[in-house]
Amino acid sequence: MDGFKIVLEIAPTLIALFFAIQIFRSSGALDLIVRFLTPMGKLLKIPKEVLPVIFAKLFSSSAATGFLLDIYKTSGPDSLAGFMSSVILSSTETCFYTLSVYYSVAGIEKIRYTLTGALLAVFVGTFISVFISYF
Repeated sequence: MDGFKIVLEIAPTLIALFFAIQIFRSSGALDLIVRFLTPMGKLLKIPKEVLPVIFAKLFSSSAATGFLLDIYKTSGPDSLAGFMSSVILSSTETCFYTLSVYYSVAGIEKIRYTLTGALLAVFVGTFISVFISYF
């Protein structure tokens, strides 16, 4: 019975995140962000195709997996972009999804330093994944 109660508490957050990602992707805002991040990606030698995966992974693992499958279709799984995206997806967590779901269930309203630490961990994991992908 407790499991069902938790599902009912989590459902609104999950539905809101799902729709937000779909709206964000359909509106073209993701393309704008990728265009903004491309110079930094070039500096870090991250292929342009990988940038949407990195950004989407912060919010939704399923959205990031969708972008990964697009990379597999266009560039192939053995390409640098495909390999790098796979390594990134396996070494980082969906920050905002995890924080919103678990903190809402626990009733925590102030995240304090958790978001900063989580984002730092994601960025370090992403950087190490890019570095590893070149070996």
